[in-house]
Amino acid sequence: MKHLLLLLPVLFCLLLAGCVGTKPIDASATKETKALYHNLGKLSEDHTLFGHQHATEYGHGWRGDEDRSDVKSVTGSHPAVIGVDFSGFSGRSPEAIQRAKEEVRKNVVDTYNRGGVTTVAWHFSNPVSGGGFSWVDTVSLPGVRYIIPGGEAHEQYKEILNGIGEWAHSVRGADGKLAPVIFRPFHEFDGDWFWWGKGHTSREEFISLWRFTVSYLRDSLDVHNFIYAFSPDNRFRNEAEFLERYPGDEWVDMVGMDNYGDMGRDRYAVDTAAAKLKIVSDYAKKAGKLAAFTETGLESIPDTTWWTNTLLRTMKRDGMRLAYVLVWRNDTRSPTHYYAPFPGQVSVPNFMKFYNDPYVLFEKDLNNIYKRNKFLGIF
Repeated sequence: MKHLLLLLPVLFCLLLAGCVGTKPIDASATKETKALYHNLGKLSEDHTLFGHQHATEYGHGWRGDEDRSDVKSVTGSHPAVIGVDFSGFSGRSPEAIQRAKEEVRKNVVDTYNRGGVTTVAWHFSNPVSGGGFSWVDTVSLPGVRYIIPGGEAHEQYKEILNGIGEWAHSVRGADGKLAPVIFRPFHEFDGDWFWWGKGHTSREEFISLWRFTVSYLRDSLDVHNFIYAFSPDNRFRNEAEFLERYPGDEWVDMVGMDNYGDMGRDRYAVDTAAAKLKIVSDYAKKAGKLAAFTETGLESIPDTTWWTNTLLRTMKRDGMRLAYVLVWRNDTRSPTHYYAPFPGQVSVPNFMKFYNDPYVLFEKDLNNIYKRNKFLGIF
């Protein structure tokens, strides 16, 4: 019944030719990347894909099991969007970097072969100081000024991007095509907790970093299977604040927001969260971009109605168009650090209501998302 309900608006949209028709900033993007971008835009008129970070790599009490995710164990389907990370692509030994690249490559290819979607975060280890990706007052240096054009570590940064470019050319699916990914670098840049954050770099430096990163990958390294996503945290209150470090429409495919604080971590503020998300969605509509709720969640999910009363209520407000929503990871060892339910977790009954809502799409609901002409959106 869910699938029949989902099919009606998609067919209606196709008949009236009224679906969103957007295209990525890369004119040379692969056919599959252009199709994904277009189809996410169409789907966002009536639906939002559900995503989970590191969903198929590990979960609550397990790691590395084939074709497993905590979400699938609960619902029978993987999330529609799987989050991975480039964190292991630098700041380690060459052997460790190669292992990380292979692990992420396999994950992305497996997701593509199943018909799911991948989004890539980048917890980028500071290339000029200690502290990892976090800002640590005692050791961290403001790395952005060092790695942008003209900076003393710029060539080092290009080498790191060379490694990402090489990886991007390796993610070929069973059909021989390159798997598209949504690349979301330098997220939550409006906070101070990362070395690329607002307190450690100027607006001009951040924009220079973004533009160079996109240009070098796309124009110098011929990476044509990336969709570029811009996502601050939730510290903005209006469009001007949201766009304060925006690099320009020609440099961004997707706009998003990370928001944990308004979703139960600091307070329950559905109206506030929805108002901020509407700013994102409205700008995407105006600029011809995709929009997404790029990170959210409630750690340990103690609220047994969070999925429908908080998350779904927030997303369904005001006719917003959101390509996907992604909740954070389920740690393997921690008894409390998880954001998606697993069998027996207290929010499972409510999550099943969320799963069965026609607005929300999981991997089983997708059909030909990488083929524009054959796409129907759902099974």
